[in-house]
Amino acid sequence: MTETTGYDAAFLGVPVALPRPSDGRAVVELPSPHFTVLLDPERRLAASTGVNIDGAALLDLGRAGAWHLDERVPASAQAGPEVYTRNDLDRGHLVRRRDPVWGDRAVAAAANEATFAYTNAAPQAAPFNQGPTLWVGLEDHVLAYARAHAHRVSVFTGPVLEPDDPPYRGIRIPRRFWKIAAWTADAGAGSRELRAAGFLLDQTPALESIGIGGRAGIGDEPPPIEPYLTYQVPVTEIGALAHLDVGHLAAADRLSPVTGARRPAAWRLLTRPEHIEL
Repeated sequence: MTETTGYDAAFLGVPVALPRPSDGRAVVELPSPHFTVLLDPERRLAASTGVNIDGAALLDLGRAGAWHLDERVPASAQAGPEVYTRNDLDRGHLVRRRDPVWGDRAVAAAANEATFAYTNAAPQAAPFNQGPTLWVGLEDHVLAYARAHAHRVSVFTGPVLEPDDPPYRGIRIPRRFWKIAAWTADAGAGSRELRAAGFLLDQTPALESIGIGGRAGIGDEPPPIEPYLTYQVPVTEIGALAHLDVGHLAAADRLSPVTGARRPAAWRLLTRPEHIEL
């Protein structure tokens, strides 16, 4: 079935490629129903993920499945249960459990379970992962939009993998995470126009609160990212920070264009969904 072949670049009616490393890193492509994980085996974490969400076909299935190693890659290439034992780190879903749960019920159930593979997880400090103004609030907003408008949305998510991320139990814990939402709008004459919005979230203070790592700077003038705040940032800057090819997503960005790279002053502080510029 085509629904089981992973992220579909043609899902929105215009081509939208899954962001891939632009720095030559080797990744392993791991497709699952309605989503794909690009695993960086050296870091043992995903470099990026992409999921298709069909708001008109979403199913309300309960949380089903247990965290498990992905049998398609060696255990040594993924951050497994040993990273999360006896500490305040959560197994943070990259592709959210509810996002690929749509369409045929059997496929939706398989997608639900597939999100619990460790290749789709990243270590997140519990206050960061569970905070309503961080991952949960942003993800709820995107899913509610897709459901309310019976709209199709593609969402890309991943950690910013930096060489100086703090070491912990054989891996390096990402300090920051990014997310890009993509959708289409009527462009007239029967055509559709691609639109995108990018977000960056920082868990450095939350990691410090549980005794892991230290604060990381971004460029010469880091913005004051607080532990429970989210920023909308230019998609091009996500590409630069995470060393990813964001392709057409950058040209479709709804945030006001910014000249130059890594300009924290252009980052838009979000304290409620109404602040998102779409």
